[in-house]
Amino acid sequence: MSVIDNFESWKDFLGDRLHDAENNGISNQAISELAYDIGNYLSTEVQAKNDQEKMLRDLWNAADEREQHAIANIMVKLVQNEGTK
Repeated sequence: MSVIDNFESWKDFLGDRLHDAENNGISNQAISELAYDIGNYLSTEVQAKNDQEKMLRDLWNAADEREQHAIANIMVKLVQNEGTK
C-alpha cells in the first residue's frame, strides 16, 4: 500500500517531512510557500485517489490565491503534530 492510499498515512508522511524541514532550519515562510506550490501541483497534476483528496482538490480549485495560501497553511498546521518521528 502506498503512503498516499491512506489519508492517515499521508498525514504521517507529511508530518515527518515537515519535522525534517524544521530540523534543517527551513523557515516557516519557506515551508508555507512550498506547501502552496505542492497544493498547486497536486490540484492540476495528480488524480485524487480518495474522498479526502477529492475534497481538498475541489476546495483548492474553488479558492482564489489568498485562500489557497490559507489552505496550504492549514494543511501545515494539520500535520505539525503528525508523523512517526
